[in-house]
Order: sequence, then structure tokens, then C-alpha cells
Amino acid sequence: MTDHQYASWKYIEDAVVETPEIALARRNSIEAGVRPVTPATGAFLAQFVAAIGAQNIIEIGTGLGVSALWMLDGAPTASLTTIDLEAEYQGAAREIFAAAGIPTARTRLITGRAADVLPRINDGSYDLVLIDADSKSAPDYVEHGLRIARSGGTVAVVRVLRAGRVADPAVRDETTVAFRHLIRDAGAAEDVLSAVIPVGDGVLLLTKRA
Repeated sequence: MTDHQYASWKYIEDAVVETPEIALARRNSIEAGVRPVTPATGAFLAQFVAAIGAQNIIEIGTGLGVSALWMLDGAPTASLTTIDLEAEYQGAAREIFAAAGIPTARTRLITGRAADVLPRINDGSYDLVLIDADSKSAPDYVEHGLRIARSGGTVAVVRVLRAGRVADPAVRDETTVAFRHLIRDAGAAEDVLSAVIPVGDGVLLLTKRA
């Protein structure tokens, strides 16, 4: 990233105003050693769910609730299902949802391995599937995501640029190569429309053709 590009990236990130609850969830995440989506990524997700009128959202990777809060703010009548292996993180997320005034009926928190939970979810159930899992697992969840997204629905994968590693052909570790293949294959697929949005650390959008 050039100095000019970094200055623009930092300007966009710093310009985002987060609610007190999102700011608290971000601080809690950092203290717990969990990397949340960047402020600009969160703002993008809020705009996206608002634009598509999302009513049913599923998130793979609850963390401590940062991305969920952004999406629920952008889609104030939507229901969110969120999956994470860490019950402690989900407990903290549940508390911050309550502090933000989000009715409990709007959220369903499932504690468990996404690889075990996703096969049990019905096809075509969601307007948006957000994959915010650990980098090694994220590419593996895309197939499940496309199955459970409705026709015309979208799978969003965050951090697909891996801090510039994906763009560097000299980086050949297994996870980086998997993300390169994911982006390439998505672009060539006939059943989805794909785009990489260079916000935060990159968001790959895969929208199922209706």
C-alpha cells in the first residue's frame, strides 16, 4: 500500500462514527484478543443490509458482537442468527445487544462449531450470510453459505485480502492461496455475481443469481 493509499484508507476508517455500544464491543474485542471488523467494514455492512432490505441474516463468527451490531443497526427489523464456538464471547455479545436495546427475539446465538451447525440449516433461508470466521476456515464455509442463502441473496466474506498477502504472489502459505482461489473461482462462476470491495481488509460479495 502506498502512502497515498494508506492515507485514504486511514481517513475512511477514522471518519466512521460508531455508536457507544459498538465502540464498547470493539474495546471488549480488543481486550479479549479478538479482531473485529474495522469501522469502515462495519459501516459498509450496515449500508449493504439496508440497501437489500435484509430480514434474515446469519453470521458465522459472533466474536463479541461488533459486526452484528452494525448489521442490526442497518436492518432494524431483521432477525440475526450468529454462530460461534466460544460461549464466553457470545455471553458478552448478548449483554451488549441488550445494552443497545435490541429485543432478544431479534437474535439467536448458537454456540458450536460452524462446521457442525451449518449442515443442519435449511437451504435458501437467508438474505445475507456473513462469514467472519478464522481465516483458515472461512473459505470452507462459502459452499454452505451459498446453499443457505436465498436466490438473489448474498454471501459476504470479510478479510479476503489478508493484509495485502493475497495480492503478493510471493506469499504462498496455504490459507493465502485458498483465498486467491476463492476470489478467482468466484469471478469465473456462472451462478453468482462476485466483487471484492476494498474496504477494511477486503470484503468478497457473492450474490446468487435469481
